[in-house]
Amino acid sequence: MKYYLIISFLFFSHLSISQPNCNYFIHTGDSLKYEACMQTENAAGHYQFSKEFQMAMDAAIAIDSTFAYPYRAKSVAYLKSGDFIEWKRLIDLAVKYDPLGNLGYRASCRYQFFRDYAGAITDIEYLKEIFVGDIGHSANGNHHLEVIRALCYKALGRNQKAIEIMEKQMKTEDYLIGIYDYIHLGVLYMELGDLEKAKENFQKQQEYNDLAENHFYMAQVLKSENDLQLAKIEFQKALALYNKGYVVDDGYIFPEDKIYRVMLDEEIETMD
Repeated sequence: MKYYLIISFLFFSHLSISQPNCNYFIHTGDSLKYEACMQTENAAGHYQFSKEFQMAMDAAIAIDSTFAYPYRAKSVAYLKSGDFIEWKRLIDLAVKYDPLGNLGYRASCRYQFFRDYAGAITDIEYLKEIFVGDIGHSANGNHHLEVIRALCYKALGRNQKAIEIMEKQMKTEDYLIGIYDYIHLGVLYMELGDLEKAKENFQKQQEYNDLAENHFYMAQVLKSENDLQLAKIEFQKALALYNKGYVVDDGYIFPEDKIYRVMLDEEIETMD
């Protein structure tokens, strides 16, 4: 099994999408989409909120209303500005005209920004039906879409289902372990009372990508086992890593299983 660290992009950058290769449509014989695609190139150098950018995308849609790219490109500004109704209208059109290219993105946004767990699950499971192969990662790159699906099931109270999804994905040949996978899986086991499995995963997280969270949750497991001396050591390790910025992080929201300084302070205070 291969391991890697996914590099998170700067704030907002992961919502951007690359300009498609317009020549692709020439090769497929779709001259209308080629013309629409070339129109979107007029947006180059313009910010997504700008009139010039939006007009270029509108012009492309006017040429070919079934071209998915300009709908998604336009939608980003509405997501950033908090106009979620318009974002959904546009991204739904992008999914309609190119489900393979946009279902994963919509699913990860549903999970990340709206906590629409059922909707995210529906999108991911439909994507799995229509695409054979690796369905890819979330918009910010932090999680594989199967891990997102597992976390959605967890949020809906189906921890065992979430564990089954994660275990299967993490055993998939050539799967590249996500930067928080072991933490999420460990917490799932901890919440179901399988403390040995929980500790096993927190230890793997420490060896793979050591963060404050795996020590914090390891300490909680040790507390429940009444091993208070080791629990205190783990809380102190968590605090040291927290102070160095080695934590579960997301530029937009409070991510799953993230801890905060107040949580550490309260735990350490009770141990003194």
